[in-house]
Amino acid sequence: MKTDDLVLALLKEGYSRKTWHGPNLCQSLKGVSARQAAWRPAPDRHNIWELALHSAYWKYAVRRRIEGGKRGSFILKGSNFFARPEKGKSTEAAWRADLALLENEHYALEAAIRRVLKTSHAKKLLPALYGVAFHDIYHAGQIRLLRRLMA
Repeated sequence: MKTDDLVLALLKEGYSRKTWHGPNLCQSLKGVSARQAAWRPAPDRHNIWELALHSAYWKYAVRRRIEGGKRGSFILKGSNFFARPEKGKSTEAAWRADLALLENEHYALEAAIRRVLKTSHAKKLLPALYGVAFHDIYHAGQIRLLRRLMA
């Protein structure tokens, strides 16, 4: 398998393609309600909602690095983790909007990766490219654990 194909396969398996190892990020988020996404295992601990946005942010960050984009251009104010739900916005619509943001960032990143893999710059970026897939799997496991803890 060529490096380009492997990077794209890892990205898809980490996010949405069915895998042998268990749920990927999309599968871990499937069926989660806004109430479940907002649940915290303890005060000052991250919830599923925040992990989903954290994943979206790092997809953006890697894409920005690939494209040479401006820092601070993420659609949400801030970086890394975003407190969720926002006060008065613990709704299914708000949760679905943030899931849509994750999906949009994923597919924008995938398109950027497809473009950069055709260049000589790709080799330098490889750890970040496959790192996104590992990051998705890591947080998929956290989300599955949070779902079990709330049961």
